[in-house]
Amino acid sequence: MAEFTGVFMKVNLDRRISLFAATAAVAGLGGAALAWWRHGASESETALPDNFWQIELRTPEGASFPMAQLRGAPVLINFWATWCPPCIEEMPLLDGFYRENSSKRWQVIGLAVDQPKLVLDFLKQHPVTFPIAMAGSGGVSLSNALGNSGAGLPFSVVLDSAGKLRQRKIGKVSLQDLHDWQNLK
Repeated sequence: MAEFTGVFMKVNLDRRISLFAATAAVAGLGGAALAWWRHGASESETALPDNFWQIELRTPEGASFPMAQLRGAPVLINFWATWCPPCIEEMPLLDGFYRENSSKRWQVIGLAVDQPKLVLDFLKQHPVTFPIAMAGSGGVSLSNALGNSGAGLPFSVVLDSAGKLRQRKIGKVSLQDLHDWQNLK
């Protein structure tokens, strides 16, 4: 019986080592893929969708908001929703960034993945100085086309003044993110 227990423990230990090694390999590959995505994306992966500057959105009030009016300046596009706690938490940071950098030609636009009434009600209680538009039914498709394949919120992208996609971030932006992006032109 002692011999069987010893063999069982050795097999069990070998399985744990194999499982640990496999987990480490998967994590390593995942990290490498993330690093490649962040730093080694090809030109086609940093290009905007062909019709990007022709997109015309609606504000929560129903007015037209053509994306073309942002062309030629560095732009921070933020996909958000009123039901998303990290989205709400980052709104003051985005507003501060816009107020500090709009004189340097920076544009910020919030694209709400939500219902117009909910967005209007939210903005009455939490006003911002940057424009808000409704992402609409195509918002998930646009977010996906800009690199948000998991459709997570909040999701931010930064375009330089030439219209090249320079940064992507899934999750709440930080002061450090905004500081780093501020130097992109």
